[in-house]
Amino acid sequence: MRYLGNKTRMLDNIKSVMLDNNITEGVFCDLFAGSGSVGDYFKDKFEIIANDFLHSLSIINRAKLENNDVPEFKDFIKKFGVNPFSYLNSKNYIPDSQYFITNNYSPKGNRKFFTVQNSIKIDGIRIEIEELYKNFIIDLKERNFLIASLIESVMGVSNTTGTYEAYLKNWDNRALKNFEIQPISINKTNKIYCNTIYNKDSNELLRKISGDILYIDPPYTVTDYNSAYHILESISKYDYPVIGGITGRRKETTIKSKYTRKQQALLNFEDLFRQADFNHILVSYSTQGLVSIEELTNLAKRFAVKNEVKVYEFPFREYKNIRSSQKRNDLKEVLIYFKKDSEIIKSPLNYTGSKYSIFNEIAKVLPKHISTFVDMMGGAFNVGVNIVADRVIYNEFLPHTFNIISTLLKENNEIIIKKVESIIKEFKLEKGNKDAYLNLRNCYNKTKDIYQLFVLHMYCFQNQMRFNAKLEFNSPVGNCSYNSNLTDRIINFVPKTSNYELYNDSYSNIDISNLDKDTIFYFDPPYFITSATYNDGKRGFIGWNADEETKLLEYITMLHEKGFKFILSNVIYHNDSTNYLLAEWVKTHNFLITNIDNVGAKNSRDEVLVTNYDWRNE
Repeated sequence: MRYLGNKTRMLDNIKSVMLDNNITEGVFCDLFAGSGSVGDYFKDKFEIIANDFLHSLSIINRAKLENNDVPEFKDFIKKFGVNPFSYLNSKNYIPDSQYFITNNYSPKGNRKFFTVQNSIKIDGIRIEIEELYKNFIIDLKERNFLIASLIESVMGVSNTTGTYEAYLKNWDNRALKNFEIQPISINKTNKIYCNTIYNKDSNELLRKISGDILYIDPPYTVTDYNSAYHILESISKYDYPVIGGITGRRKETTIKSKYTRKQQALLNFEDLFRQADFNHILVSYSTQGLVSIEELTNLAKRFAVKNEVKVYEFPFREYKNIRSSQKRNDLKEVLIYFKKDSEIIKSPLNYTGSKYSIFNEIAKVLPKHISTFVDMMGGAFNVGVNIVADRVIYNEFLPHTFNIISTLLKENNEIIIKKVESIIKEFKLEKGNKDAYLNLRNCYNKTKDIYQLFVLHMYCFQNQMRFNAKLEFNSPVGNCSYNSNLTDRIINFVPKTSNYELYNDSYSNIDISNLDKDTIFYFDPPYFITSATYNDGKRGFIGWNADEETKLLEYITMLHEKGFKFILSNVIYHNDSTNYLLAEWVKTHNFLITNIDNVGAKNSRDEVLVTNYDWRNE
C-alpha cells in the first residue's frame, strides 16, 4: 500500500531493536498504526493493540489483525457459488445520485481522481458490501476485510502521486487501468492472538490502555494525514460528508493532527511519555522531523529508568510528493528506545488522606506540558514527588509534617536509616509495646527531635500525628512498626524532578509572581465534610471549617482568573453529607469534574478532581 510513513522497510530494524533489548513477548501497542504493517508483522508473536485516528486505516488494521488468512466467506460462496472478489469484479453497476465517489471525484464531479468507469465500480462495490452485510450474507470481519481490500485496491487506480491532496492534470497510466478489487495483503499465520483495534486520538487512548511494548510512529512533517487520505475516509465510512475546495476535502479534516504542528508536537510527545502505562517505549522518527532527535531524546530521558535512552539510526529514503525537494542523502530513520520509569514513589510518611493510591488518576488529568508543578498542600509529598516537570514546588503548612519531609529529602538516606534504627534500639520499641512507646513520646515532647517524631509516627495508633494545644505529641500506641518496606521507601524517596523547592507556609503566602502559565497548582486540602485528626482545630493548629474552605476556593478562583491551571482534590458527597460550598463553586465557574469513586476503605467517599482546563483542548 502506498502510504506515507509505511514501515514495511523498517520491520526487520524494529525487530532487531526489540531483540537487542530482550523484548520477546507481551502486549504490543501500535499507537499510530497507519497501514498496519507493524502489527501484521508481529501478530504471531504478540497480542496487538492497534490504533489510528483515520477510520479507513482502522478498518485496514482490523482486516490484518482479526484474520490469519483471507476469510473463507462460507455463507457468501454457498449463496453465489464464487468468492466475493470474483463476484464483485464481474458486476456491472449503474450509477445514480447515491454514487458519492462518481459524483464528486471523477470528471462527472469536475475532478480527476478516478476515471468515471473506475469510480462507478468503486461506488457499486462499496454499496454492495454494505448490502451483503445488512442481509447477513457476510459477517463483520468479512465486511471489514472487503472494505480494507477495496481501499487498498483503490490506491492502485488513483490519478495522484500517492496522496489525495491533489490530482494529476493528465491521466496517469495507472489510473486508466480497469478497477478490480483484490484481497488485501496480510501476513498469513498459524497463530493469532485476541487483538484489539481502536479508532481514537492517541493521547486520549493512552489514558485507558496498558501493556508491555508501546510503539510510537507519529507524523514527522507538516503533511496532514486527514487531508492526505480524505477520499479513503469517505470510501471507508461512506457517510456522504460535506466537502469543499478544489480536491473535495471533507469539512471535518480542517482539524489537523497535533503532531504536524511544530509548536505542539513536542508538547504532545511529553504527554504520551507521561501517560504511557507500558514497560518499553519505542519511537520511530526521522532526522527531518519537526522535533529534533536531540529534543526528543532529552524528553525521553526524563521519563526513562535511570534516564537511559538508546538511539538507533538507519538509512532513510524520503517520500517525495509534487512539492518535495530533491532527495537528501543525510536523512536517517531513527528508533528511540527506553524503559519507562513507571514506579510510583511512596512517601515514608504514612499520612491521613495520602494520594499515593490514586496518583495514576491524578496523572491522567495533568496538562500536556508542565513547567512548574506546585504541590500547594503537599502533606506527605506523594503527588509532587512523582511529577516529571521543569520544576516542582512543595509547600506544607504544618511544621512537623514539613520538617519530616524536608529531612527525608535533604539528609542522606543511610544516615536516616541509621538514626531511626538507633532510636528503635535505644527505646526497645516493638509493635504494641505501650511502655517503650510512651518513654519515647515523653522524650520527644521534651527534645522535639525530628527523628524521634518520625519514629513515633511509625508506632502510633493508625500512624495519626496528633498533638494537644501545647503542641505535645499525644497519639496512643498502635499496632504499627518499622519494617523493611519503610526502609525501601526511605531509600527510594527521591523526587522524579531534581529541581525542587520546599516551603513551610500558608498557601496564600507563596510567591506566584515568577510562575508562567504552564504552571499547574495542585491542592489537596482537608475535606470539609469528612473528619480527620489534623483538621478539627483542637491540635494546636488552625482547624478546617467553612471559612477556611471559602478562603481556599476564593484563592483558587484568583489563580483561575490570572490564567493559571489547577487541580483540586476534594469530596462533594460523603455518606449523607454534601459540600454545598464546593458544589456551587464548581457550577458557578463551570469547572470540570473527574470522579474517582469510593476510594475510602471503610466509608463511601466519592472523591473528585476539579480542574479549570481540559487537556484534550490544549
